[in-house]
Amino acid sequence: MSAHDGKLVTLGRISGVFGVQGWLKIHSYTEPRDNIVGFDTWTLERDGERTRVAVEAGRRHGAGVVVKLAGIDDRDEAQAWMGADVLVERSALPECAPGEYYWTDLEGLEVRTPTGETLGRVDHLLATGGHDVLVLDGTPSRLIPFVLGTVIRAVDLESGVIVADWAADY
Repeated sequence: MSAHDGKLVTLGRISGVFGVQGWLKIHSYTEPRDNIVGFDTWTLERDGERTRVAVEAGRRHGAGVVVKLAGIDDRDEAQAWMGADVLVERSALPECAPGEYYWTDLEGLEVRTPTGETLGRVDHLLATGGHDVLVLDGTPSRLIPFVLGTVIRAVDLESGVIVADWAADY
C-alpha cells in the first residue's frame, strides 16, 4: 500500500456555468490549466460533503477550462455546483521526475537545518515569480525559498524531512 493511497488533492474549483447543457467553468490549479481534464474521475467537495463524478468531456476555453460531468445535464444542475472544489486521488497524479515534487507531498514535512535543528513543518507553499516558497507553521510563520541545491539541501519523503540551509533566526 502506497503512502498516497486514498489521499485527495485539490486541483481546482468550479467557478461558473457554461451554456445550457450542464457544462462547468473550472478554475484549474494545474499547469498547464487543461491538465485537470485528463482525470477520468473527480471528487467534488462543497460544504464538507464529497461526491464522485465521471468527467465526460473537457477542453481549454480562452484562459480557462470547461468540462461536462456525468449526471449534470442542464444549467440549473451546473449552477448548484458553483464553488465546489475539484479533487483527485494523489495516486492518479503522474510520477514526478527526480528532483521534482508535488506541493501536496511537501506539506506536513518537518524542516531541519543541516545540523538537525528543527525549523518547523511545512504548512503550505506559495508561488512567486522567481521560485516557490515553503511556509512553515508557527507564529510568526517562517518563509523559506524552495531552491534545490542552494537553500534546500535534501528532501526525504520517506522520512518526512526537508533539510534547509537556513538559520533559525532568519
